[in-house]
Amino acid sequence: MLAMVLDRPGAPLRIAQVPIPELGPGQILIRVHACGVCRTDLHVVDGELPDPKLPLIPGHEIVGVVADRAADATRFAVGQRVGVPWLGSTCGRCAFCCAGRENLCDNPRFTGYSIDGGYAEFTAADQRFCFAIPESYDDVHAAPLMCAGLIGYRSLVMAGDARRLGMYGFGAAAHLIAQVAVYQRRRLFAFTRDGDTAAQQFARGLGAVWTGGSNDLPPELLDAAIIFAPVGGLVPAALAATAKGGTVVCAGIHMSDIPSFAYRLLWEERVVRSVANLTRRDGEEFLSLAPQVPVRVEAKTYPLEQANEALADLRLGRLTGAAVLVTGAVSALS
Repeated sequence: MLAMVLDRPGAPLRIAQVPIPELGPGQILIRVHACGVCRTDLHVVDGELPDPKLPLIPGHEIVGVVADRAADATRFAVGQRVGVPWLGSTCGRCAFCCAGRENLCDNPRFTGYSIDGGYAEFTAADQRFCFAIPESYDDVHAAPLMCAGLIGYRSLVMAGDARRLGMYGFGAAAHLIAQVAVYQRRRLFAFTRDGDTAAQQFARGLGAVWTGGSNDLPPELLDAAIIFAPVGGLVPAALAATAKGGTVVCAGIHMSDIPSFAYRLLWEERVVRSVANLTRRDGEEFLSLAPQVPVRVEAKTYPLEQANEALADLRLGRLTGAAVLVTGAVSALS
């Protein structure tokens, strides 16, 4: 099969012919139709996340059809469409797994990081950690739901019942979860890179009541803020924009160092918290909710062979919405 392979962090992905994965117990073989390009992929490729499996096929926003399955893998039928998220497997035995907090598992495996992912024509996945795809989404527009949507949804839940909600960074995740927030009758305030009028216009088109630069103060204090951009300096900025008792949620798996800041920004029972990975329950809830909103996905497609170009566009902030890699068969239909 054709795959895009990372040999060492910091190097471009190389195009390679590699064997189709062999199936282990409980696994399904998926013919990949589309794979979203997530900022976490960028962190892996750029060496900002430590100790990836090498060589590695990245990608964890996967949508395709079941091409084969192990003898004990009966959850999905051959030919059924499925999605594969970041969380590839958990131990099921540690204290966190036993407490229903599998996102904090002591011995997890992650798709496109410790397990080969979806920048390829085929991938193998644990059937227990795959999802059925809502019929209302085609392959390209379903792929970003697998991480940008799922992690964004978990971040929104962590923000509580905030009515005045800020979002810092308006890319793949924010544009999906903004629609959920508006559907839930929250008032949305969008913070973008300074001077990024295209992103601000995009946010207003999705229901934001105010847009501004990342260091601007909104016209009223927020009940909560979600930081999607991997910029530690946004934490004190978000705290300054948040009302007493408010919450700042750091949604990324990686963030640059948070600078020191005055205690007064945290005082009055403000909270800063991170979001780690996802649970299967998050996926089930979000994939049930998304068609009801309905969440519309803005996606730019690239042939699988152009994964490096897609990563570069994400790295340089040239995307509105999400980037999605497609195989030849799907590319011809997009």
